[in-house]
Amino acid sequence: MTAQITEYHAHIYYDPSSTRDVAERLREEAGRLFTVRLGRMHDQPVGPHPQAMFQIAFTPELFDKLVPWLMLNRRELTVLVHPETGRPRSDHLHHAFWMGYILPLKAEVLPETD
Repeated sequence: MTAQITEYHAHIYYDPSSTRDVAERLREEAGRLFTVRLGRMHDQPVGPHPQAMFQIAFTPELFDKLVPWLMLNRRELTVLVHPETGRPRSDHLHHAFWMGYILPLKAEVLPETD
């Protein structure tokens, strides 16, 4: 069943007026320590995400290294981690986990494909 997972996304949420610099440092450090794809900083909500965030995309092979690192180094920022299986709604809403506060995602913008 896990063969359906092509990669993982970690969404790191921040407040542009108070924690953007913290998020930028976390983003830079993750990029320096791991072979990942770093998304740009979005200071406004985008897609299903209710507040500012950036994304870290990473391979399944990196999960056991990157996720524990995020757990210990997220600097009190909220993080959503979800798999990429080609089913965006299920990936974000049913197969994901949170570090920090659980934020209400905008489910209506997430397509569900078979």
